[in-house]
Amino acid sequence: MNHSISLPKEIWERIYSEASLSEKSEPILAGYLHDTILKYNDLNSALSAHLANKLASASAPASMLNPALNASFSDPKILNKIAHDIQATVDRDSACNLFSTPFLHFKGFLSLQAYRASHSLWAEGKKSMALLLQHRVSVAFAVDIHPAAVIGSGVMIDHATGLVIGETAVVEDSVSIMQSVTLGGTGKDSGDRHPKIRKGVLIGPGATILGNIEVGEGAMVAAASVVLKSVKPHTVVAGVPASEIGAPDSDFPSQEMLHNLPSDRE
Repeated sequence: MNHSISLPKEIWERIYSEASLSEKSEPILAGYLHDTILKYNDLNSALSAHLANKLASASAPASMLNPALNASFSDPKILNKIAHDIQATVDRDSACNLFSTPFLHFKGFLSLQAYRASHSLWAEGKKSMALLLQHRVSVAFAVDIHPAAVIGSGVMIDHATGLVIGETAVVEDSVSIMQSVTLGGTGKDSGDRHPKIRKGVLIGPGATILGNIEVGEGAMVAAASVVLKSVKPHTVVAGVPASEIGAPDSDFPSQEMLHNLPSDRE
C-alpha cells in the first residue's frame, strides 16, 4: 500500500471521513467517535484530547495534560511529524488499512506522539512536565522514551510493548521499530551513551542495542539480537552478540518490513 497523502490537513480529512463512515456502519460507536474525532476541527486538538484522556490519572487529570499536549501539537513542525508517522504506519503495517486506526488504537503511534510533546517541553526547560508525560506513557502503554531523545519523522513503532529509548539516543527519519526493543546505555557513565539509529533502519522484535554506537543507514537488526558495536550501512546483523550476516533485501528495510535473514532467501 502506498498512499500519497502526507500533509496534516489531508491526513485529518481522511481520519474524519473514516470516523464518519464508521459512525454510520457501527452506530454503537457513535458516542466514542464523536468524543475522539468528530467534535474536533483539526488533528492537533483531537490528538491532544485523545492522548490526555488515555494518559490521565487521579493526580494528573486530562484537564491538566491537554493544554500541554495541544501547545506542542500546534507547532507546525511537530504536527508534520505526526502526519508522517500516521502515513508510515498505514504504509508499512499490513494490519492497518485506515488512517484513523493508529490515531485511535495503536499505542506505538500514541506513545511516540506523547514523546513528541514531552521532547518539546524538555527543550523549553519544562522538564518536570516532560518527565510526568514520560511516566504516564510508561504506565499506560508500557513504553519508556526519555524526553531528551531525538526522534525523526515517518517513524513506525509496531506493537511497542516493552520499548525503551534512552536519554541520548537518536532515531532518524523513516525507521521502523518492533516491540520489546531497547536502545540503552551501558554501565553508569553519563554523557552521550545511547545508540544512534540512522535513516531507514529496521529493528526486529526483542533486539537490544547498547552504548554510544551507530546503526548505519538502511541496516537491519534481526529479532532478539544484542548489538554491542556499530553496524555498517545496508547490512543485516543477528545473534548474541550480533554479527554481520549479509545485506537486506532493499536499501531501506524499514519500508519493506521483511524480517527474513539472508540465509532464508531463495
